[in-house]
Amino acid sequence: MNTAAFFDIDGTLYRDSLLIEHFKKLLKYEVLDEALWHTNVKYTYENWQKRRGNYDDYLLELAEIYMESLKGMEKSKMEFITNQVIDLKGDKVYMYTRRQIEKHKEEGHLVFFISGSPDYLVHKMAERYGITDCVGTAYLLDENDRYTGEVERMWDAGSKREALRHFIEQYDIHTESSYAYGDTLGDLSLLEIVGNPVVINPTRELLMYIKKTPSLSDKIKIIVERKDVIYLLDASVDTGCPEFCVDDYR
Repeated sequence: MNTAAFFDIDGTLYRDSLLIEHFKKLLKYEVLDEALWHTNVKYTYENWQKRRGNYDDYLLELAEIYMESLKGMEKSKMEFITNQVIDLKGDKVYMYTRRQIEKHKEEGHLVFFISGSPDYLVHKMAERYGITDCVGTAYLLDENDRYTGEVERMWDAGSKREALRHFIEQYDIHTESSYAYGDTLGDLSLLEIVGNPVVINPTRELLMYIKKTPSLSDKIKIIVERKDVIYLLDASVDTGCPEFCVDDYR
């Protein structure tokens, strides 16, 4: 059986959201009307930037606008901008996660991306990092290769669980020796199934879930990367303020 490493992308490998980068480029190249930002997303974004709002609220609101905006658009119009996002922003990743991908490949492990970002962006990132296989949110096309505005989501725990099970069966993967990397509650299904779960800059909701779930907190590694320093968080510490220790990954 094979050992594998499963990676979320947004917030885990990539230091932002591929969907957000793509949306910004669609506005920049006037494929989408900039009024979409000012009338619909700007307030939620600014609220999050001021730490008064929730990042997930901002991302979900933008994702809904993104889906609706693509309706009727030809797939060919997207390819240049998709390539631009990956070519210009594909290296905007966390040091720790990039090194883990390299390490797993060197050790002969299979490496997978399971991401809520659009599948056409996920596939481009997979090509860039030379991984085994990947799956993202599928943006559906009609018979004329135009986007329908419908998607098959991959950003919730249930969808990611099904994708993980598919890869486990297809590639004959031994879960207990395998690894998973995520940052939100949407990645829980990945983290709970493998023997070696790792979280990168976890959301508060995920961190609180880990702390009250002994079966997960006993085996999980929690990484926090800020600027050029990587910290290892001790999940077993039961205090009001988590304690950190620097782990030497440099």
